[in-house]
Amino acid sequence: MPQPTADIIVEGARVRTLAPGDPAARGSIAIAGGRVLGVGEPAEIAEAFRGPRTRVDDARGSTVTPGLIDAHLHPIQGVELCQGVDLGGVSDLRGLAEALRGEAARVRRAGPGGWVRGWNLDYAVFGGRRLASGLIDEAVGEVPALLFCFDFHTALASSEALRLAGITGARDFDDASEIVVDASGRPTGELREESSYQPVVAAAPQPTRAETLASARATFARMRRSGLTGGTIMDGNSGTLDLLEALADSGDGLPVRIVSAMDVRPTHTAEERAAIRAQRDRRGRRWRGGVIKLYADGVIDTGAGWLYEADADGDGLTGFWPDQADFAAAVREFTEAGFQIATHAIGDRAVGETITAYASVGCRALGRAVHRIEHLETLDPRDVARLAATGITASMQLPHLQWRIPDGSDEWARRLGPQRAARGWNAASVLRAGGALALGSDWPIADLDARVGLAWSVLRRRPGDRGGFVYEPEERLTAAQALHGYTRGAALAQGDDDLGVIRPGAIADLAVWADDPLGVDADDLPDLPVLATYVDGQREDHAD
Repeated sequence: MPQPTADIIVEGARVRTLAPGDPAARGSIAIAGGRVLGVGEPAEIAEAFRGPRTRVDDARGSTVTPGLIDAHLHPIQGVELCQGVDLGGVSDLRGLAEALRGEAARVRRAGPGGWVRGWNLDYAVFGGRRLASGLIDEAVGEVPALLFCFDFHTALASSEALRLAGITGARDFDDASEIVVDASGRPTGELREESSYQPVVAAAPQPTRAETLASARATFARMRRSGLTGGTIMDGNSGTLDLLEALADSGDGLPVRIVSAMDVRPTHTAEERAAIRAQRDRRGRRWRGGVIKLYADGVIDTGAGWLYEADADGDGLTGFWPDQADFAAAVREFTEAGFQIATHAIGDRAVGETITAYASVGCRALGRAVHRIEHLETLDPRDVARLAATGITASMQLPHLQWRIPDGSDEWARRLGPQRAARGWNAASVLRAGGALALGSDWPIADLDARVGLAWSVLRRRPGDRGGFVYEPEERLTAAQALHGYTRGAALAQGDDDLGVIRPGAIADLAVWADDPLGVDADDLPDLPVLATYVDGQREDHAD
C-alpha cells in the first residue's frame, strides 16, 4: 500500500513530541488531513511523505511542541464579568477611590443609565477591613457600582447598586452563597458567591450577543498568540454551547479547540438537570460538551473554603452543598449519564470529600475521561496519595500564587496558618506521588498568556523578579513538567489521547517557538516569541 502524501511538512525544527522517552532532536513533521503522518529526520520524512503539492514550512532554528491547552479558563463568563476598569494595579483604599472616581466621571459623560464596573480587585486593598458599600459610595456618588475581587467569588456593590437590584437584607440560598448583613440585618454590600451577586449583575447593563461573540473571539485569538491551541471552559451552560456553535459556524470559524463544562448547582431542578443531560453529546469540529462542573466549596479568602479544621477566624467548616449527600448523588447521576465531572475544590476537606464521592462511582464515566478536581489550593498529604491511587486529575492554576504575600499576611495564608499554607498549590508533590497534573490559568483571574503560566510553574515567584520570594521552593516544577501540564497533561485531563503529543495519528495542533521553551531561562519565558500555531494543521503566523 503506498504511503499517503503530506499536505504540509514542517521542516527542520527541534521537535519536542511529548511522547514518553522521546528526546528533542532536529526533525520534520508531516501532516495530512489535520493529523500527523510522521515525525522524524528531515530526509526520511521528505522521502516518505513529500509529494508535488506538499507545502514545506521552513522551521529551521525554531522549536515545535504540541499546541498548549489551558485546562481551566472562563472566556465566555469573562465577557460578562470583566466589565469596566481593571483594578489589578490598585494596592490600597486611596488608590481604589481614585480609580472609581475616574471611572464614575467617564460613566457620567457617556450618558444616563451607566454603571461603574470593576474587576481584579485584591482583598489586600481593604487592609483587613470588612468589605462594605460605605468604602466606595463617596467615590462613585449616585452612579451604581459593582466590583469583583480577583477570584470572582466575592463582589462589592454600592448602596445604589443594592437598591436597584432590590437587595434589602439577607436571603436564603440553596448553596453557600451569602448576602452579608450587619447586626441590624442591613446588607453591607459584600456578596459572597454567584447566587448572591447575580441579581446585581442582572440589574446592570448587559453586553449584547454581538459584543459577547466579538469579545470571545478576541480572547481565543489571544490564546493562540501565546501558543495555546485549546482549553477547557469551566463555567458553561447551554448558552455557552450556543455561543461556541455560533462562533464555529461564522465565517472565520472557531480559532481554538474548546471543551466546555456545564455548571450544576444545588439550585438546579430535576427538569433543568434533565435538560443538561440531554446535551451531553453536543459538539462541532473544534468544540464539544460532555463535562459537568460541580462545586464543593467557595474560596478560603472569605472563609468559604471547606477545611478539615477551622481557619483562623473559625470559618471553613461547611461545604458548598447544604447536604453533602446531594453532592454525592449529583456525582453519581451525571457519571451514570456518561459525563466526565470536574469539581471546584479549594480547601483540603473539599478535595477529600470530592475524592470520596468520585471513588464511590469508580472515578470515571463509562468510556470517558477520569474525573478531575479543579484548584486544590491546599492538600492534606493523605489526599495527595489518594489522588494518585485513584487516577483523578489534579487541575491546578499556579499563577494564583501571585496573590500571596511573603510574610503570610494575605487573607488566604492568614486564615490557613503556616502549616496549611505551606501545602499551597503543591503540584510537585502530586507528581512525586504519581498523580496526574493539568495546568491552566483560570482566566480572567490570572493572565491568559500560557507563557506566564509556564514561568510561574517553574519559578513559584513573579517572572522577572529574580530576587523575589519563592513560595514553597520544593514544589517548583521542572520546565518539562510544566510543559507537560500545559500539553499532554491537559489533553489527558479532558480525555483526548490524540492531543498534546506529536506522533503519527495525533491531531496536528502545534506551537512553533523562536527558541526551546525547555532551554531558556524561566524568567524569559513570558517574552519568548511564539512564531506560529497550527490547529488541525492550519497555520497561523504570529507577529510579535
